Parts: sequence; C-alpha cells; structure tokens
Amino acid sequence: MKKILPALLLICGSVATAQAQLLPGFEVGLKGALNFSKFKSDGKYFNSDNKAGYQAGLYGRVGVLGFHVQPEIYLTGKNTKVTNSEGESTDVKFTTVDIPVLLGKRFGLGPIGARIQTGPIFSFKVDDKQDKIIANLDPNNYKKNGTAWAFGVGADISSLRVDVRYEMGLNKVNNESQANPKINMWSIGLGYRLFSIL
Repeated sequence: MKKILPALLLICGSVATAQAQLLPGFEVGLKGALNFSKFKSDGKYFNSDNKAGYQAGLYGRVGVLGFHVQPEIYLTGKNTKVTNSEGESTDVKFTTVDIPVLLGKRFGLGPIGARIQTGPIFSFKVDDKQDKIIANLDPNNYKKNGTAWAFGVGADISSLRVDVRYEMGLNKVNNESQANPKINMWSIGLGYRLFSIL
C-alpha cells in the first residue's frame, strides 16, 4: 500500500499536467534582451561589425496542443559600425518599434519546457543616427519601416522565459544605397510571465 499510493499520485499528476498542455492557454509577460546587429550588403560595398543593442517590451502567448502563437511588441536599439570599400567608417544607430508574430512548438510538460519558434517581424523606425555620410550609405535615405524573419529557441522555467533568436532582414533599410543593406541580428532575451490562464 505504501508503494501504491505514491505511484497513484505520480500518475494523477502526470495526467493533469498532460491535460493542461492539451487545453487552450494564454499568458502575458515582460521581455528584455541584449542584441548584436550588423548590416549585410550585396557584393563588397562595405563591411559591418556587430555592436550591442537592447530590446524591452511585452509578449503574449496563446497555445493549444503544444503549439502556440506569440505576438510581441518592444522598443529596440540596433547599433553597428560600417566601413565601406574606400576605408570610410561610420557608426549607425536605429531605434525601432518591433512587432514579431511567432509560431512555436513547446516540448515538455508542466512548468519546465523547451520551445522552437519562427515568424515575421514588422519594424517601424522611431529614430536613426549616423555619424557621417559615406559612399553607398546616405543617412537621409533610411526607410521608415522594414521586415525580418526570426528563428529561435527558448526555455520556460516556471515563470521565467529564456530565448536565443536570429533575425534575418528581408528588405533593404536604405532606399538609395547600391549595396542594398539589410539588418541581421542575434539576441539573447529574458522574460517573466506576469499572469496566465491555464
């Protein structure tokens, strides 16, 4: 009897946890991240060095049957250093409002699990700064919005959310540049679930 009771409790707990994964769920939380961004250009117009930036905002998640949709909104600082083929260098900084809409799959039961995610990011420029004008990169011609595609992995540990993500720029950020520069970015993020339903 002493051996049967713990086994029954374990089985009941496992069934309840599995049911929670199958039923619809919803959560909202805070998110912050450290990012490293750089320009990618066509040809050999310039080189770009990764520089650190930030992300801060909110995320939501709606899930069922282990799959979820995760919309987010956050303020992002993107920084890079650009050197063109003539040896001219300049620092470039963007501040944007980014809105990812990610589709994900969660593995694991209960409060601990791993995730894979992918989806589009819609970016809206708030501000841009460039130290000086260099060939193939005129600061007066940066676009007001852009899109990227994200690929990421993450982990849920109770109320904590940890993410590593790569964002691949889909369109050029400067209208006049022959280099067709696009922003690619890595980020390491930490989130905290504020509340959830189920």
